[in-house]
Parts: sequence; structure tokens; C-alpha cells
Amino acid sequence: MIERAPFGRTGHHSRRTIFGAAALSRVTQEEADRALELLLQHDIDHIDVAASYGDAELRIAPWLARLGRDRFFVATKTGKRTYAEARDEIRLSLQRIGTDHVDLIQLHNLVAEDEWETAFGRDGALRAAVEARDAGLARFIGVTGHGITVARQHRRSLERFPFDSVLFPYNFTQMHGQYAADAEALIALCEQRGVAMQTIKAITLGPWRTARPATPTTWYEPLTEQRDIDLAVRWVLARPGLFLNTVGDLGILPKVLDAASRGGPKPTDDEMAALVERRDMTPFFV
Repeated sequence: MIERAPFGRTGHHSRRTIFGAAALSRVTQEEADRALELLLQHDIDHIDVAASYGDAELRIAPWLARLGRDRFFVATKTGKRTYAEARDEIRLSLQRIGTDHVDLIQLHNLVAEDEWETAFGRDGALRAAVEARDAGLARFIGVTGHGITVARQHRRSLERFPFDSVLFPYNFTQMHGQYAADAEALIALCEQRGVAMQTIKAITLGPWRTARPATPTTWYEPLTEQRDIDLAVRWVLARPGLFLNTVGDLGILPKVLDAASRGGPKPTDDEMAALVERRDMTPFFV
């Protein structure tokens, strides 16, 4: 069984593997419901979705209606940067999810400097998130991001506002050089302040070497073999305090959950180096 850990200072003890609902963006309800059965088998209790994830918010609505609102810690995201746009998108997300509140509202991919300044401004998206929290529409507020500068930007965000969670890329090939230094500084700050740390891109092989297929919903080319996924997942979960957000491809999801449920010791640097060489892995963000 996948272990639980405190999700920062929220009071929620989450399974350390969080369902990344981007995997539901372009599937039928029947396909989504089959994924739900897999999540229930592994007792996954935390869903991470976003307004921009296609039909994903609509797909989880029947789950909450069937199982009860309290079965899952539900997080969604707004990618809007102005107050009015974010306010409206947050309320639309609640309608689509079929709930009167989410547990976590996140400012989505807040990295670019101009967008960051807008979101933190007087009429920015952060004001809408705080308003939603104060009105009982959300319990907590987080910030997410992609790219090589995200860890550094998250530290700036935490200096401006006491976010309850952050989300950033974390895998063996990415954690080198300046990005690793920035990520380690972010992790240290989060540990000091009790900020929950969600990670993405755990099973990244690298950028797509050929044209990205239409079916997978991963922006990166993922590892697909169970033994490779086992190493990548164990490497992330061996770091105390980190949560792993699952893959955006329902076909690979069972392998990620299987790896997380079996657990195991942290792979050695030699094991990870052998994996990188065997699969010719490269960082997704450069």
C-alpha cells in the first residue's frame, strides 16, 4: 500500500502518490470510471485537476457524487492572471466538479515574470484565490509551475504570500546543475514553513524524439517499461516529504501506482546512471 504523509500544514494525510487528472482531459466517462476503480484499489485519496485539463473536471464530478465529497482531497487550478478572470474560472470549476468547495486552489504555472507580476498585483489572480478561500470556496491556496526557473520563482512566491503548497518538476535527470540548487533551496524553505511539495515529471524519458503521438497526454516522452518506472518512482518517493503526481496517460497509470505501492529502497546513483544510459534519458526542461 502506498504510504501516507502529512500534506504540509493542511492537516490532510495524503497518499504520497496523487492522481494527476490531466489523464482525464480527453477520455470518455466510461474510461474515467475504469481509472477510478484503479485509484480505489490503491486507496488514492487526492486528485489534482485544473480548469485547463479539457474535460477532466467534468469526469471527476460523478465520482464525488457517487462516493461523497469527502472521499478525495480535491485540488484544481486557475491559469488566469487577473482578478476577474480567475474569480470567474474558480467558480466555473466548482460548477464543473459539482461541489461547493475544493480543498486546494492553485495558481497554475505561475513562472513567467510578467504573469507573476500581474497575478500578485492589486487586481491579480491571487486576490481571487484569497477571496475564494475566505468565502469557503477553497480551503487552501497553492502555486504550480513548469520549466527551468520554476523552483527559483516559487521561492519568490513564498516570500510574497504564505502558499500552502507548491508543485514543480523533480526527477533524476532534471536534478542537476542550477536547477538542482534552486530545487534544494525551495525544498529547504518548504520544510521550514510546512509547505506541501508536489512533484511532476517523475517518469520522464525526455522530450519526444519524434512527433508527439495524438493518444498520450504527456508533454514529455515517458518511460513505459515497469522496471524503468520502478526505479524512477522509487527515486522520487525516497525523498521524505515529497508527493508524486501521477502520469497523464491512463495506459501507464497502473504501472506508476504499482511501483509506488511496492515501494523499495532509493536506487543508487549507479542504478540511476545505468537507467539513464540504457534508455538515453535527457532532461525535459533545459
